[in-house]
Amino acid sequence: MASKQPSKDEGFEALYSRLEEAVTKLEQGGLSLEESLSLYEEGMNLARRCQELLQQAELRITRLQESFTDGLSAIREEASEYTPDSESEPARDELPLE
Repeated sequence: MASKQPSKDEGFEALYSRLEEAVTKLEQGGLSLEESLSLYEEGMNLARRCQELLQQAELRITRLQESFTDGLSAIREEASEYTPDSESEPARDELPLE
């Protein structure tokens, strides 16, 4: 029983499903020592690849949050520096309430 290496193209869900199958087979028993070792090795490779994908996703989320925070800070900074032109734009307290 040759262990299958996880493909770089496989998504997290497919890899995780394969990992669950490997764990189930190992828990059921009835495999030879060589089959068990091969399946264990495959499971470890799958777990490693799943971990890599989760770390990549976490990094993407962190970068998105940082980008959003940076953009929000820039907007707040621009808003704090904004002063309405008295001739063209009414001040906030001069706007009519609807």
